Amino acid sequence: MATRLERSFRGISERLVIRYLTNLGGEQVDEETVEGDDWTATLSSETVGIGPSLTLTEVTIVFEGEAETLDPLVEQFAQKAMRAGG
Repeated sequence: MATRLERSFRGISERLVIRYLTNLGGEQVDEETVEGDDWTATLSSETVGIGPSLTLTEVTIVFEGEAETLDPLVEQFAQKAMRAGG
């Protein structure tokens, strides 16, 4: 049964998200989708306000695949993303 996990990261660009996902074994399908052998990640982004005058980009990634594949993938991605700023 497929699992769907949604995670949001602030302070990281979609371009960098795509690079990290391809480094983790995925292939970019289009501007919003990266697919691995047994997983798919779909991106969306928006600008969010932080306080009265600061804004950041928040990228939301929906990971889909089998839980045993997604758990380590999401963990590895999160480690990379945290070093990038979000």
